[in-house]
Amino acid sequence: MISIEPTLQRLDIARELLLSPYGLDETHLTQALSEIRAHRVDDADLYFQYTRSEGWSLEEGIVKTGSFSIDQGVGVRAVSGEKTAFAYSDDISWASLLDAAHTVRTISDLGQSGRVKTKASPYKRQVAAARSLYAGMDPIATLDSTAKVDLLMQVEQLARAQDPRVVQVMAGLAAEYDVVMVARADGTLAADVRPLVRLSVTVIAEQKGRREVGSSGGGGRFGLAYFDRALLETYVDQAVKAALTNLESRPAPAGEMTVVLGSGWPGILLHEAIGHGLEGDFNRKGSSAFSGRIGQRVAAKGVTVLDDGTLADRRGSLNVDDEGNTSQRNVLIEDGILKGYIQDATNARLMKVAPTGNGRRESYAHVPMPRMTNTYMLGGQCEPEEIVASLKRGLYATNFGGGQVDITSGKFVFSASEAYWVENGKIQYPVKGATLVGNGPDALTRVSMIGNDMALDSGVGTCGKEGQSVPVGVGQPTLRIDGITVGGTA
Repeated sequence: MISIEPTLQRLDIARELLLSPYGLDETHLTQALSEIRAHRVDDADLYFQYTRSEGWSLEEGIVKTGSFSIDQGVGVRAVSGEKTAFAYSDDISWASLLDAAHTVRTISDLGQSGRVKTKASPYKRQVAAARSLYAGMDPIATLDSTAKVDLLMQVEQLARAQDPRVVQVMAGLAAEYDVVMVARADGTLAADVRPLVRLSVTVIAEQKGRREVGSSGGGGRFGLAYFDRALLETYVDQAVKAALTNLESRPAPAGEMTVVLGSGWPGILLHEAIGHGLEGDFNRKGSSAFSGRIGQRVAAKGVTVLDDGTLADRRGSLNVDDEGNTSQRNVLIEDGILKGYIQDATNARLMKVAPTGNGRRESYAHVPMPRMTNTYMLGGQCEPEEIVASLKRGLYATNFGGGQVDITSGKFVFSASEAYWVENGKIQYPVKGATLVGNGPDALTRVSMIGNDMALDSGVGTCGKEGQSVPVGVGQPTLRIDGITVGGTA
């Protein structure tokens, strides 16, 4: 009993918010699923969600906007073969639930020819495995409105006190309380209570008519008290330093060269260029550069990549995924060898493997799909200074902005927001306009040095896929990659 207590507590909260106010209980969920299972389907689920969110933003020394919203609803899904039928409603009621169940079960009539209709297995309730990676709090209530405004004003004051060249400060504070409940056709019943907060800092510095931007911030699954004075000072220091560094930047050289990537947030390149290619749906369809390569060498020795949804308080972590499966620590690449893909329930069934706890959806109005949680590369043996010193002529990129990747080919394009030109092992000057162009799978084979400073990002990542956005984490140690094409402005 003790081992599943966190799960039972979350189920109680979910019932109080998502079922009881609307005259529903678990017998209604069982009946709705039975309506779907009366036709031949391979899988079905009900996904209830209640989300309360709040946001504040500061600009020009005043809090300019504040927002508050509540959203709730239910998504109903049936899966037959590779086909999915999905309906959702923001009206949580027995009539809406039953109507959605009747709508999606018709997918069985559209199934593949030659399939044999079989009797559905008995429904047997099973509570999801226990997990407690973060406190089930409402982060919006952890500070009052006055304290939230004061937090943003502190950012403004700290940034302007840093340097007279800081001419503009923008800060944002966001908090979200998310409660979900999943009932599946196999009898699984799961719930999660997910707090999420984020603080962002952006500064603009000006010198001799030139303006440059620097940004920082962080967050995770905890309360707003996490943002104490010391952490605010850290964020402000990072943002101001980036802006002032860019004021001194020169046009970036172009051509093929050795590149060193810094630790932490530069793992966004790993996430985009490699992580998406390891998602189950792309590999089942054969559209990923990693398709059919399990057990093969896909990276240099020493390269180990994980997707881990079990890290305490992290932005990308989940007690259970959006299909009710427990999150996991999944080793994707081990010492350069491809070990597996990340899976939701549907693609796992079709590929005849187990789900990996990566079934995620943006909201009750979206279908789940295999998505990353916290994706990172493990550290190696090299000192970061040693890696930078190894550069004869090359780029040292410590922060990244936007980027794009083609899943099928693995080709990527990423812009560095903070980078330095290095010659004979010495940092010469900051550069601007550096764009990294390459191929994800190929870049993995060109990793020649791995630092011992693996770090996760500060908690700011959001991943987009097929129009859906979910919070994620990234990370890596300092890396040396040989032979990357850099598009510059010089």
